[in-house]
Formats: sequence, C-alpha cells, structure tokens
Amino acid sequence: MRQKYKFLVVPLLVTLLLAGCFGKKKSKQPQAGSSAEPDRLLYERALQDIRKGRQGIGRLTLQTLINTYPDSEYLAKAKLAIADSYYKEGGTAGLKQSIAEYKDFITFFPFLDEAAYAQMQVGLAHFRMMEKPDRDRTDGRLAEEEFQIFLQKYPQSKLAPEAEQRLREVQEVLAEGDYRIARFYYIKRSHRAAASRLIELTNRYPLYSQADRALWMLGNIFERSEKSDVAAQYYSRIVRDYPLSGLGDDARAKLTKLGVPLPQPDPMALARMQKEREFEHRPGFLKRASHGVLMTRPDVSMAAHTGQPNLAPPSEAAASTETLVPGGKSTVGTAGAGGGGSGGNTAVVMTVTPGSPGSSQPAESSSATPPPAAGSENPPKADPASPGTKPEDPKASDKTKPADPNKDKKNDPKKESTSKKKKGLRKIIPW
Repeated sequence: MRQKYKFLVVPLLVTLLLAGCFGKKKSKQPQAGSSAEPDRLLYERALQDIRKGRQGIGRLTLQTLINTYPDSEYLAKAKLAIADSYYKEGGTAGLKQSIAEYKDFITFFPFLDEAAYAQMQVGLAHFRMMEKPDRDRTDGRLAEEEFQIFLQKYPQSKLAPEAEQRLREVQEVLAEGDYRIARFYYIKRSHRAAASRLIELTNRYPLYSQADRALWMLGNIFERSEKSDVAAQYYSRIVRDYPLSGLGDDARAKLTKLGVPLPQPDPMALARMQKEREFEHRPGFLKRASHGVLMTRPDVSMAAHTGQPNLAPPSEAAASTETLVPGGKSTVGTAGAGGGGSGGNTAVVMTVTPGSPGSSQPAESSSATPPPAAGSENPPKADPASPGTKPEDPKASDKTKPADPNKDKKNDPKKESTSKKKKGLRKIIPW
C-alpha cells in the first residue's frame, strides 16, 4: 500500500511545483522600490492603446499622466499625443478638436521642434475638411491661412516642401471657385461682376491652372467695352507670364490687331511651365468629371507642382475695388503678391451732377430756402410739401396747418444725413 501511495504523491508534488513555477505571470505594474518610471509607463501604455484604435482609453491615460505628473518630461509628448489621437479619429468633431489641441500645444510649447509639426497638422486638419469649389469655402480659407503661417514661421523645416504643395492645392480650389462664378457672369455679359472677380483671381493666384484663360476673358471684356489699351495689358500678360499657354497664339494675334508690340516671355515663367510638363499624369476630363460626381473631396489634380505660392493673406481692399482719382478715371485692380499684374488698369468714370438726366436721385439743394429775389424785403418761404409754389398769405398758412416740430431739422442743412447727401452725387459707369 505504501508503494502505491508513493506513486500517487510524487506526481502530485511535481504538478504543484510546475504550476507554481510557470503559472505565475509577471506583473507589469511598477513595484515598490522598482526603478521603472510610472509616467513613462503611462505614456507607453497610452500610445499602445491609440495604435490599436482605443483612442478614448489612450486619451484618458494621457490625461491622467498630465494631471498626476505636471513636471514630467513626457508632458509635452502627452499633449501632442492627445491631439494626434483626435486627428487619427477623424470626422468633423475629431478634426476640430485636434485643431484646438494642436493650437494649445503651440501656445504652451512654442519653442519645441514639435511646434512646427503641430502647425502643419492644423493646416492638414482644415485641408481634410475642405469642401468642393462650389460649396462652403470656410475651411479652404482657414487651410490657406494656416499653411501660410507655417511657411512664414518655419521656412527651414523639413515639412516646408509638403506645406508648399498643400498650399498650392488649396489655392487651386479657392481660385476654381472664383473662376466658376466669374465665368457665369461672363457668359451672362455681366461684365463688371465678371471683371471684378477675374482681376482678383489673376492677381492673387497666378499659379492657378486656368489663369491664362481668366486673363483672356478679361481682355475680351475690356475689348468689348472699347478699352483697347486695358485689354492689351491682359493679352500681354498671357504672352509674357504664360508663354506655353494654348492661348498664346490668339493673344499675339490680338496684340498685333491692336497695334501693340509683342512682349518677350518671362524666362522664369518659361522655366516653370517647362518643369510643370513633367507632371503630365493628370487625369482626363471624364475622370475629373466622375471624380466631381462620386467624390466628396475637392479635386486637386490640376494644382501646380512648381512655383512659389502666394503667402500674402487676402486684404480687405480687394483688387477689384475701384478707387476714384482726379481726371475722370478710376483704378481697377492692382497686381497682387506673386502675380505679374497689370499695375493699375483704368476704366472711365462719369461724374454726374445732381439733377441731371443721368442721375438716379433727384437733386438736393444745399439750403432749405431759395435765395431772396433782388429788391425784395420779405422773401417768401418755400413750402417743403410743394416745392416751387408760394402761399398767398404766409400767416394764414401758418394758422391752417399744424406746427411741424421736425420742420427745423428738415430745413437745417447741417443736420442733414451725410449718407443722404452722397446719394445722387456720382454715378460710376465702369465701361
């Protein structure tokens, strides 16, 4: 019997020993007296959760790290990782929250190398939310602004080439939106509405893929309006700034017809367009059309790949604003940054005097009462209700009509509204 029990006890002891050796798992939690850094462990655990798609758990761990160890060396990395988790999560809500987190990081850690990366991510978040040219342009404008800030603050960053290309793509979409509106007015023969947008477009976005066609439309508009000198300036810009354009021959023919000397092509513009031909893998018309129907993102395949994008923010005074100058002329448009503008085109402004047939408003006299007749001691008062008529008896008229408390205000030229005075003084005729 004893031998039998020995054979049963020995295997049982061996099993218990093996279970004690291999069944015990090593704890990942930092032990008392251990040299492991708890903030580092929290950071690594959060990154692992974010990589596996558990962004919410990862952000909670990172926030615990920030609140528990405010002096940790991983504080800046934790803030940036929170912003990255929102950006990776995507969606409108996630991207907007990532923008706020990236901007907080730039505010608290402006001198770290990661600040350039955070600024780049702000622009990319707006770029991902950017809509098509014919829709809301808010995120497109914000993306343009953020990429411009990046290139101005971090021109030596390794991310600068990518930011330049993204800026070219954003400006292509913005220019396309302006071009579609201008083309609509151009077809309707609403010359003033079309010209104002085309002038701003060509001056602000010279790298736009349809900039030469926009200049051609401007030339036609001013040529139809019998402003040959202004039209020649836009035809000359096609020959000079877009020497490889398909409209170059037509522009030269127009200049020859108008008797204007042909300008020489700009060497820098010629080199840029020759280099741009290396990127001839752009999709065709049918593919672009299907992209516009099926895809929700804007098509940036036609964006330029070379050339300096415009880094100047859009000013409140648009290039299409007309400035009145002496001599019956108005300045229409100025050359924007980065564009070889026409440098001050002119259009005729007609000055219409008050009361003339061309005025849209009746003439307003500078005084409420007419000057007294020569030799008259008591000049009659003018009745505001019926100009040009005189009551037979001024006193009887005062008795029959109630007193008007606002009569003095109406007849006082000093209290007259300045905006009312401006009406009917000038009528601007652009062509």
